[in-house]
Amino acid sequence: MFIFLIRTTILYALVVIVIRLMGKRQIGELEPFELVVTIMISDLASLPMQDARLPLINGVIPILTLLFIQILLSEVEIKSKVMRNVLDGKPTILIKDGKVDTNQLSRQRLSLSELLEELRIQGCIDVNDIAYAIWETNGQLSVIKKSENGNNIFLPKVIYFKGELYEEILQAENKTVDWFEKQLNDNKLKKDDLDFALIDCKGKFQYQRKENNS
Repeated sequence: MFIFLIRTTILYALVVIVIRLMGKRQIGELEPFELVVTIMISDLASLPMQDARLPLINGVIPILTLLFIQILLSEVEIKSKVMRNVLDGKPTILIKDGKVDTNQLSRQRLSLSELLEELRIQGCIDVNDIAYAIWETNGQLSVIKKSENGNNIFLPKVIYFKGELYEEILQAENKTVDWFEKQLNDNKLKKDDLDFALIDCKGKFQYQRKENNS
């Protein structure tokens, strides 16, 4: 009995520390690979608690290995847009300017009834009032309502981050690399000065300087 108590206490403390090191997220905000890691950690921690014949180290080592993998993948995600898309996927626009994209609904395996239910949860009743409804990579629905004054609303798009210029996003926004360079010149900036840059909700160029250059 005492052995089980000690094992449970040790594993509980280990799991709490590991989950804390993985980062602060609510369960509903976990990305797919983070959810997989969390479930596996739970299973690995339960085995040594249920069977005293199993060495405690048999649960500890795999849990620490998963922690290492999760931290490594998180770092890779931050630095690589390609890996971010592979591991997390991309946000999906389900409604744009009041029109439901039924093809995207099918790809996400969502019914129209489920979409309307999610909208009601967000306090939206009329689809025509919605500028964008986006199915995020963590399985949550983001809703952006139309502007009351009728002005167009743009989704903010990151075009530069940590030394990488996203040319495909520039092209999708009908912008060019020359346009980006002009924005830098107009703001007396160099690429090395930037932490990130984006096209904001009004279609304008926004940026943040690196802290050591501010």
